[in-house]
Amino acid sequence: MAEELRSLAVRRLRVVPYQKGLDIQAELVRQRRSGEISDTLLLLEHPHVITLGTGTHPENILISPEERASRGIEFFPTGRGGDVTYHGPGQLVGYPILDLK
Repeated sequence: MAEELRSLAVRRLRVVPYQKGLDIQAELVRQRRSGEISDTLLLLEHPHVITLGTGTHPENILISPEERASRGIEFFPTGRGGDVTYHGPGQLVGYPILDLK
């Protein structure tokens, strides 16, 4: 049985603040659910940010508040699972917006 080929749109942005990236993802999810867009891969970078998942262990934050402030690293609590994750310029991040049906 031949499988149907599906298209994937790739949107490559530059450096996007973490909150703005979440807002873009939410809008793309809305558009995907309504059928306005096809499956999409969002590619971008974030300014220095440490995201804190719902399973964050404070001992895994390996930078002092003073050093974080001097380097301009933002902390961002998220609703995702997991622990502490660093994102920064030069690190390409991919966010798939897919219909899994």
